[in-house]
Amino acid sequence: MKRFMITFCAVMLVSGALLAQTPDSTAYKAPEEPEKEKQQSGVQRVYYGGYVGFSFGDYTRISFAPLVGFRLTRMWSAGVKAAYEYVEDKRYSETVTSHNYGGSFFARLRPHPRMYLHGEFAYMSYEYQTASLSSEREWVPFLLLGGGIVQPISKKASAFIEVLFDVLQDENSPYADWDPWISIGVSAGF
Repeated sequence: MKRFMITFCAVMLVSGALLAQTPDSTAYKAPEEPEKEKQQSGVQRVYYGGYVGFSFGDYTRISFAPLVGFRLTRMWSAGVKAAYEYVEDKRYSETVTSHNYGGSFFARLRPHPRMYLHGEFAYMSYEYQTASLSSEREWVPFLLLGGGIVQPISKKASAFIEVLFDVLQDENSPYADWDPWISIGVSAGF
């Protein structure tokens, strides 16, 4: 985790340096489209993305969360995300597997083309193993707040890194209090 945080800080510093060198970076204006094109091509207002996560070993976790968003204005967007994860835990006498799933909706504010603030309400169903090795399911709410940086890679694709914190801190959450949720990924059209 220490190595990841050092890498994250380095990326933030490099991105900050890149932002500082962008000509007229504070006066960002989206290119104007003729009104007819705006009405005919709603696809330009829609963007896609998400993340894929994995870890292997005694504790294997494979997860993915596709998202679709819609630009409401030049600075505001909103969208939905679906999530699924497969977990296999071999740290016990019997291997324990679980399937977790859920969804969320989010809003983003882009004060700068390469930075955004993010708010998200997520509701996830976690499968827990009981002492008798049967499973129970628990729905857990999260209110995630934070932000991210974006680095364009092409005209319609960008890489991003995002750090979110759960401010609800539900007692059934499988995560430690105030641990950051860190996502790194690629989005198309954003």
